[in-house]
Parts: sequence; structure tokens; C-alpha cells
Amino acid sequence: MSDWRRWEPPVLGLPRAAFRPSAIFLALVAICALSGVMAWHQVTPRLAVFLFVVSGWLVSLCLHEYAHAIVAYRAGDTDVAHRGYLTLNPLKYSNVLLSIVLPLIVVVLGGIGLPGGAVWVDHAAIRGRLRKSLISLAGPATNLLFTIVLVIPFAFDPDVFVHLEFWSGLALLAFLQLTATVLNLLPVPGLDGGNALQPWLKPNTQRMYNVLAPYGFILLFVLLWEPTVNRYFFDVVYAVGDVLGLDRQLYALGFDVIRFWQS
Repeated sequence: MSDWRRWEPPVLGLPRAAFRPSAIFLALVAICALSGVMAWHQVTPRLAVFLFVVSGWLVSLCLHEYAHAIVAYRAGDTDVAHRGYLTLNPLKYSNVLLSIVLPLIVVVLGGIGLPGGAVWVDHAAIRGRLRKSLISLAGPATNLLFTIVLVIPFAFDPDVFVHLEFWSGLALLAFLQLTATVLNLLPVPGLDGGNALQPWLKPNTQRMYNVLAPYGFILLFVLLWEPTVNRYFFDVVYAVGDVLGLDRQLYALGFDVIRFWQS
């Protein structure tokens, strides 16, 4: 069957709860909105910006994984619905430590949007290499969309000094989405960029890839620890951020603000 044939919708018959946003996700959205308002009005601004950035990042993580799951569902893996991936509930992910806890620690301490491997897809149920690649690319595409949406307000040249904490938090959140987009697109085994290439590799190379994929996070840390790779990576991120209109000083300030315990 050609990859370009129109996708057939999967057989339904699942309870509506399998597709209904979870209370946890809705709570994260509410916290993000409320803390954003608090930051705007400078109500405990440092704590408010911390909550705004962290909850906003968690919302984006949920939507990133949802994008993988919904594309996989449409491509033929209906079990993603049974596994709870279409409810936007982060507790349903295959590894909460790697998917939620570790990225949050890196966000707060390192100021970088670390990708997390959370949604398990039955690739045996997916026919066609293009579909498998699109499933992998759906996540970073979501981060890219988030980046663009968060950058749009800055295109109207707002007076950021009037609500400095809020704007710095928004800039930081956009920067995190940008770093997550670039990181996820790296052709590293286990990351979305590598997974998008995997179906197109020769069988022997695929077997080698599958052996390395579980260690993708370790490989990523090793690469970013290497000064030259780290410099090139952030040069790309900073350059793209400049093109998008992200003020480097503003998101650097946002990173300082969210570490409210240092005040």
C-alpha cells in the first residue's frame, strides 16, 4: 500500500472517556492561565512566573505526546487510545520519570527544553514508512507551533518593561519550545528526529539503531556536554530565536526569575 494513499480512519467503538481531556491536563491549563494573570499583575511575581513557565511547559509536553498519539491512532494503532494517550494525562505515559520529572529538572536548572520519551506506539500496526515518520515528527511540529504562537505577541512590539516579569516568562517559555524543537529534530537514536529517519534505513542499520535507541538520552547528554557540539547547538537556537524576534536578554531574565528561591 502506498504511503500517499488517503489515511483510513480507525474503527471507533471506544468510550468517550478515551478521548476526553483528563482533569490533570485541565488543571495544568488552569494553573498556567492563573499564574500568567498573577505574573501580569505582579502578584508574587517570581513564584507566579515559575508556575507560569513550569505549567506551560507541562501543557506543551502533554500536547507534544498527544500529537504523536493522535497521528499514530489515525495511522492504525488504535491501542494508543486504550493506553490512555489520547486523554492528555501525563500519568499515562510509559515513563513518568523520563517524560516529566527529568525534563522539569532540566528546564528549571538548565533552561533547556529537554524532550521526553513517553508514548509507546505499536509500529507493527502502522503500515508505510511515511506514516511512521509523520508520527515521530508530529511532536516537534507541536513544539514549533507553540514557539510561533508564543512569539507572535512580541511582533507587536509591546512595552515589556511595564509587565517585565510576565514578558520575561513568556519569552523563556518560547525559548524552551524552540530548544525542544531543535533537540527533538536531532538525528539521534531514540529522539524524534532519529525515529523519523529509522524507517528509511537499511535493515542492518535499523538493527544497530534499535540497539542504540534506548540510550538516546545518554547520547544526547554526552553530545551536549562536548563544548563544540554545545556551542553549535546553541548557536543554531540563538540564531533561529533572533530571526523569530526573541530577545536574548528577556528570556535570560526569565530564567533568572523562575529561580525564585535564589532571591
